[in-house]
Amino acid sequence: MHWAKIGEAGFIGGMRFLFCTYRCLGAWPFRFFLFFVILWFFLTRPLARRASREYLQRLHASSQGTTPAPTRRNSFRHFLRFGETLLEKMLSYGNSLKIPCRIEGEQPVLALLAEKRGVLLITAHLGNLELCRCLTRARPHIDIKLTVLVYTRHAQRFNQMLHALNPELAIDLVQVDRIDFTTAMLLSERVAAGGMVVIAGDRVPVSLHAANIANATIALPFLGAPAHFPAGPYVLAAALGCPVFTLFSARRDDAFLITLHPLADRVLLPRRERQEAIRPYAQRYVAALTEECQKNPLQWFNFFPFWQQDGGGKK
Repeated sequence: MHWAKIGEAGFIGGMRFLFCTYRCLGAWPFRFFLFFVILWFFLTRPLARRASREYLQRLHASSQGTTPAPTRRNSFRHFLRFGETLLEKMLSYGNSLKIPCRIEGEQPVLALLAEKRGVLLITAHLGNLELCRCLTRARPHIDIKLTVLVYTRHAQRFNQMLHALNPELAIDLVQVDRIDFTTAMLLSERVAAGGMVVIAGDRVPVSLHAANIANATIALPFLGAPAHFPAGPYVLAAALGCPVFTLFSARRDDAFLITLHPLADRVLLPRRERQEAIRPYAQRYVAALTEECQKNPLQWFNFFPFWQQDGGGKK
């Protein structure tokens, strides 16, 4: 089963209920009902539950026991942290989020944007991506435009709900099944205009079939076992010809932390042996993702069997 039918299936209805609760009653009633929505999701999604336990188990082993043990309680905490992130998204869009946001490594990115040079940011389903809007506050005199690629309409519908809270703060979302020529041209124009394009590096597109998985993904060690990562972000980076950074945002104690790290000044991919040319770029991304998971163990939100090796069920 594909990840798009697992991770968010049936959840958007619950999110609509919580969204209405937040808009009408505020944060504390939202938090009360959130617990029961997450409990329902936890109890009725055995595949997502097992995926959480597998992730915690692999992370616990690779971190030599420094991260939470793969217990049922910690798995439920993993789900609850996902729910808390939804509340933080709404508070952020409603300008009610009182927790400070720190940014590390933004200077090289902001310097490029000040010169009207666009960048590609490869992110992950870790923490709260919406907080990348804090980049616009770091240099208010720079007109920073964000374009985020999403692979499912579930994500698009949820962000439309966030947009209703504050239309002026909305991120420009582009829903894609795959990156074709038209999409590449649109993104190229935005990068040429000095914008930032954000794409996830830890999920493959919805349209990918088992027969195409070898050509469209790179198999790399992740938390002690091989896993497939999409090749698309690096193919897109080569087409855009712009600098590439990793972007992660997570809750750290009493603050949010956004971290940016340079991945490549430019991704160069020859026509022959393209998959092998992608590998070193993807390895740098996976190394950065591993480090972030170890620092923020309950904030990587891929609730599907990530390490399953057959293409039909893996993602």
